[in-house]
Amino acid sequence: MNLAIDIGNTAVKWAAFDGKSMVESGIWTVESGQWNVESGKWKATDNAIACVSGESSALESISETLGIRIPTFGPDSPLPIKLDYKTPATLGPDRIAAACGAWSLHPAEASLIIDAGTCITIDYLDAEGTYHGGAIMPGLGMSLRALHDYTAKLPLVDPDTTAAPRIPGRSTTESIIAGTLGSTMLALAGFVTLYRQRSPELHVILTGGDARRLTAAGVGGWETVPMLTLAGLNEIMLYNEK
Repeated sequence: MNLAIDIGNTAVKWAAFDGKSMVESGIWTVESGQWNVESGKWKATDNAIACVSGESSALESISETLGIRIPTFGPDSPLPIKLDYKTPATLGPDRIAAACGAWSLHPAEASLIIDAGTCITIDYLDAEGTYHGGAIMPGLGMSLRALHDYTAKLPLVDPDTTAAPRIPGRSTTESIIAGTLGSTMLALAGFVTLYRQRSPELHVILTGGDARRLTAAGVGGWETVPMLTLAGLNEIMLYNEK
């Protein structure tokens, strides 16, 4: 059994795999320490790997609870894809793992991975399996909080209350949703158009905590894979077992 753990800025996600098949998964907030309850399910783990793009102390707590060392990985690790990135030392492991997950879904085909989390990352993987980087932009929650924190009177809109943006927004809240959600959707559609000029048969894969919000708001026609990063971590473990 392989155990994959993805520690982000706001959530810890995990999944257990038997070969390529995900048999169980879970998610909790970084602060909850819920792994103390969940860890009993992990005792049969043969291999484990962690992707840490958020608070590293969470991994220390999980390792202590399990009584095992959980290895992490980086751009110098053996990977099923190649990296073509100017500053690999600064490349988030979650972006690498998601690209590995995309390659496992669509080998020998180009993919654009949109990971909508605390930040939104857009990453391009060509048909030869080479990762070329992409773009980083504020996530929905970050954009909503910035409008509130850096103005005197704009309210803080809860991301969970957002729906499809009304154009034009006819209240302050509607206008904030139109600005944040609407601009995010238009930006992502624009990136897809740009990359399809390079790879017309491009697969567009949507993942991350805000994937469901974007889908509910009207983003359509893209493949949604909620656990893409965890699937990619499993692919890295399988690749290193060969």
